[in-house]
Amino acid sequence: MCGICGAFRFDRADSPQKITEEVLIRMRDTLVHRGPDDAGVWISPDLRAGLAHRRLSIVDLSSAGRQPMSNEDGTIWVSFNGEIYNHLELRRSLEAKGHRYRSATDTESLLHLYEEMGSRFLERLDGMFAIALCDSPRGELLLARDRIGIKPLYYALLPDQILFASEIKAILAHPSVSPSLDFEAFIDYLTFISSPAPSTLFTGIRKLRPGTFLAINGRGELREEVYWDAIVPGTLAAEPEEEICAEILRLLESAVRKRMMSDVPLGVYLSGGVDSSANVALMSRMMDRPVTTYSVGFEGQPAYNELEQAKEVARQFGCDHREVVLTARDLQETVPQLIHHQDEPIADWVCVPLYHLARITKESGTTVVQVGEGSDEQFFGYPGYLSLYGRERGMGALLRKFPAPILRALHRSADSLARFLERGGDRLDLLGCAASRRTSFWGGAIAFRGSEKQDLLSESARRRCNGFDSYRVVETFWDRISRAKPDSDFGERMVYLELKQRLAELLLMRVDKMTMASGVEARVPFLDYRLVEYTMRIPTDRKIRGGVPKYLLKKATDNLTIEIEKTKREIQSSELTSFLEKLIELNGVFTRVDRHLRGPVQLCQRTLNDTQRRNISGGAHRVHRNRRIFKSARAGNRGDGAGPRIALSNRVT
Repeated sequence: MCGICGAFRFDRADSPQKITEEVLIRMRDTLVHRGPDDAGVWISPDLRAGLAHRRLSIVDLSSAGRQPMSNEDGTIWVSFNGEIYNHLELRRSLEAKGHRYRSATDTESLLHLYEEMGSRFLERLDGMFAIALCDSPRGELLLARDRIGIKPLYYALLPDQILFASEIKAILAHPSVSPSLDFEAFIDYLTFISSPAPSTLFTGIRKLRPGTFLAINGRGELREEVYWDAIVPGTLAAEPEEEICAEILRLLESAVRKRMMSDVPLGVYLSGGVDSSANVALMSRMMDRPVTTYSVGFEGQPAYNELEQAKEVARQFGCDHREVVLTARDLQETVPQLIHHQDEPIADWVCVPLYHLARITKESGTTVVQVGEGSDEQFFGYPGYLSLYGRERGMGALLRKFPAPILRALHRSADSLARFLERGGDRLDLLGCAASRRTSFWGGAIAFRGSEKQDLLSESARRRCNGFDSYRVVETFWDRISRAKPDSDFGERMVYLELKQRLAELLLMRVDKMTMASGVEARVPFLDYRLVEYTMRIPTDRKIRGGVPKYLLKKATDNLTIEIEKTKREIQSSELTSFLEKLIELNGVFTRVDRHLRGPVQLCQRTLNDTQRRNISGGAHRVHRNRRIFKSARAGNRGDGAGPRIALSNRVT
């Protein structure tokens, strides 16, 4: 795991400037937290290409693993962030073809595999990665992001060059770049609480989509290609349940085993839920020493803690268990660091405990951890998923049989009644979506939609919107899977949308930014691409048999862990939001950190109306409170999705 950055200049007569080591080092050293162990720079002889690297040493700790790294004759160079879990298998086949290795790193296999296959080498990689590879003979730069999007990669296309980096702050360190707000990305952010790829909140700075590579030649011509997608042909409708459960367990065990590849200490983030408990159970079978586990709680707030459940799992498997208990002061001290490390705001309270958990992890000597992200999405672990899926299969399917004009008229009448009665919001939303021929599922973490956003914005910002509709983000992915796999059920389409949007750009982004802030590498076994490909073939009804969230996963792992899920009380996001708000109000957090907020706030304040502008200036937590009040008046849960009101998505697992 590392931090990468660099530049690639185009062959243009009007661009005499060359890449300098000084600028590359300035960009690179904004990423020291990602790679505290070593650093390197490479610039091509013609000064038109440059790669820089900050190293977090995990595999082959010697100087032979230093990056940027080249092939045997120095014509191909790479700077790489991540891990390639099948690199030993690749190495054996490449050495058999005559390639010579100088290190024991996975990085070197990237170079030799590229020599053999060109850009198709990505199809052979099993891992998480962001790759920048410069091919001097072809005069081309290749940028690539892993299949699921576990590792981020940003870039900025300028008139004379392209810049790239693991984090936005490195691109902003280049003298040719200055920050300005991307208005359309901001409008999307108000809906998805993250900026959908390829946009970011910064004008001109983009992020590579998951499962995609970008090739840039010396003329500045870009070619973007998708090398993997989560749309998988076929269905497991007829396979016996026992065989499906056995295969899920086999794939999960393989995923956990692969992610134990490390020359430094590794551990697990443990909440006591089925996901992280399965990680611990499987790792304990594979290790000859106790598994190191980490859990987080809140001081004086037993209702918000999962420490007892985590302790019970740790006791069962004889783990070396560590805890971090957060106080109000921890929250006060965290906000400035979160602003710095996020670059773009990640509107997810889990960033706070996750940041502290990573810091304690590093201080205790552990560099690699396994986490549980991706399980709830694939196996329908959110009760809100089940509710919406049931409504769509029942009332939704019935409504969509009626002509749209009739449904629109019914919706107008029902809207007034729902506002008056302050109830029926979920069914009203389903009716509106059927009338507009839209899906009712936008994602598992949705904030403001349509008129709600209009109420937030200033008059000038509303004019700029001019019909701009964030639904296009949902529509892109929904239509793609609907066309490519017309027999996919509604639940499979929900999971596909989550994989492409919320997981990649919110949940995995928070994991990367908060763990790497302390130089900790987080690995995600539930998002092993082979496991994802398998679960995408399982009909939704089989995943939630009897209306039980994560039914299949629980059955597959039934013999691994003790029965704790039946008594485990799920912590609701609304409860924790209330808890954090109390801490903010009692301790004056935003009064103390206003100076850290000024830069980011000034980028977006001009787009908000007077009321919301005052809310941000006086304490950003009030925006959330206003949202909650507005949603209550809007008749409760509208069925946007499950995330903000569901426990499992808000655990550090």
